[in-house]
Amino acid sequence: MTTFHTLIRDVPDFPKPGVVFKDIGPLLADPAGFAACIDALVAQWHGTAVDAVCGIESRGFIFGAAMAQAMKTGFVPLRKVGKLPPPTLGIDYDLEYGSARLEIGAEGFAPGTRVLLVDDVLATGGTFDAARRLLEQAGATVVGAGVVIEIDALRGRTRWPGAIPMHALLHC
Repeated sequence: MTTFHTLIRDVPDFPKPGVVFKDIGPLLADPAGFAACIDALVAQWHGTAVDAVCGIESRGFIFGAAMAQAMKTGFVPLRKVGKLPPPTLGIDYDLEYGSARLEIGAEGFAPGTRVLLVDDVLATGGTFDAARRLLEQAGATVVGAGVVIEIDALRGRTRWPGAIPMHALLHC
């Protein structure tokens, strides 16, 4: 099996001094590595009923869409403000360096729709928390979350409800 974690490159001092950016570009460019990563993400949810995979813009789209295909289910994007045609549902949230907004199509989900939330990195947890709240506002039941990388020192998992499983493939 390809060790996909070796394909993630550390970029020191990007986007600002003191930050070590996790570059997934080499992982995405390697067919065997990317396939192994998707297989590992999907394996975490074997036996869990999932009606849709929801990916957070933008890199969550890459992993979420591939997971949805592998899981034979739909994919629903959570977009940055102004990227979806109206009507939309949205949620504003704070980041460590400002504020942001996530949106989803206002058609929402049928009652009981079970969704899995996916992104590339869990850092401080603000985006994941907002995404979960937006999905619940849209009528979905969030059954879990998955990330490729969790930056443990930033303690983002503390913002995630303990009753909803979250799996990370790599811990930094």
